[in-house]
Amino acid sequence: MNNQDLEKKVKSLVHSLKFEKGFVCSVDVLMGLEYLTKNDFENWRFGKVDYLERVCQTNLHKLTFMNSLIRKFSKELNLKESITIYKKFGKGPKRILRFSKTGIQNIEDAYSTHYVDLIRINELKNNASLQQR
Repeated sequence: MNNQDLEKKVKSLVHSLKFEKGFVCSVDVLMGLEYLTKNDFENWRFGKVDYLERVCQTNLHKLTFMNSLIRKFSKELNLKESITIYKKFGKGPKRILRFSKTGIQNIEDAYSTHYVDLIRINELKNNASLQQR
């Protein structure tokens, strides 16, 4: 996928995730782009993979570009940035997971930032509570 196609696909994913979930995050976009499988994501969450980029099916340039696009489109939609800490699932110590081989903070932050639509989150919560009645 060239950069122009990637930009269109990321924009579409940002808009659809904002509507479906009320927030946008890198791992959901990675799965939407089919750069990350659900199985590889779960292996990373359970600590079986040392860093997420290892199992992504694209190069580091595309991953960096993807994260910059997520940030760009989220800002255009006035979504609120929220750093999220990803910790290991399962038994044993709940260590913080790494996204990149280097562990450089700005790279880690790019992956771990969720972009939240507070209004949409409240709509989704209200709809869920109405359905439970």
